Amino acid sequence: MIRPIAFGFNTETAVNNAFQKKNDDWNVNEKAQQEFDQLVALLKEYKIDVHVIQDQPLPYTPDAVFPNNWISMHNDGQIVLYPMFAPNRRAERTKGVINRLKEQFVIYSNVDLTGYEQEQLFLEGTGSMVLDRMHQKAYACLSPRTDERVLRDFCGVLDFTPVLFHATDSSGTPVYHTNVMMSVAEDYAIIALDSITNKTERDQVLEALTGTGKTIIPISLSQMEQFAGNALQVRNTDGQRFLVMSSAAYGSLTEAQRQQLETYNPILHTPLTTIEQNGGGSARCMIAEIFLPAQQAHHSR
Repeated sequence: MIRPIAFGFNTETAVNNAFQKKNDDWNVNEKAQQEFDQLVALLKEYKIDVHVIQDQPLPYTPDAVFPNNWISMHNDGQIVLYPMFAPNRRAERTKGVINRLKEQFVIYSNVDLTGYEQEQLFLEGTGSMVLDRMHQKAYACLSPRTDERVLRDFCGVLDFTPVLFHATDSSGTPVYHTNVMMSVAEDYAIIALDSITNKTERDQVLEALTGTGKTIIPISLSQMEQFAGNALQVRNTDGQRFLVMSSAAYGSLTEAQRQQLETYNPILHTPLTTIEQNGGGSARCMIAEIFLPAQQAHHSR
């Protein structure tokens, strides 16, 4: 997780992120830091191993708090670097994060897809794709930030099967990142089915999910807009599973949905209002999962 130093409304990303809402708080960065620190404290309280890297003031990167868009890490020691839509987000890749990771984890190779930026083609990491790592499936709703050609390149190199579809919000705008409309956990999937208006595509997604043994937990479009789909299942050092989301996301769930989710894992949530409104992303976007082998033991984490 990257602790923000210059967080704020990013006009470069707002052109196709309908979840962003500009507000005039002068202390947006300070509020974002407080929300970040509360989330980290909550995770640590439940023995979830968190590696916090402090962002640097320069170059200016208002969205650095969302590292999952530019890097993904894999248990064979590979990392993937992704082509980013907003030019000011590309600078996030240059900030020494990978060197910090190398101090504790083994990185055997990196798959660099950033050259696609020259062609204006983008794939923003585990924002653009929701990965079912256990079954090697990459779920992706196509959008200006999620290009089919780059996605197929990723899938070819890392041996994932793409599950492609289109998704829109309640006003008919394409959903900019797949991870706001769905989350795939080990035994279930949270998904805004109504956002997939094409029945054939919706059936294909459902078939892929149920075919891998997932229970479907549908959410509404209004719940999606409260970031109920932007959740991530994590494990703590004891191997216990938790679902991490924001308090807005949690508050949007019905009692029945909460109970259903809690049969699989406790839900951890904390307010992320400033980050959600200005950044247009929530808890899941703030976490880049580390699957890399640890340095000393060379065993998968």
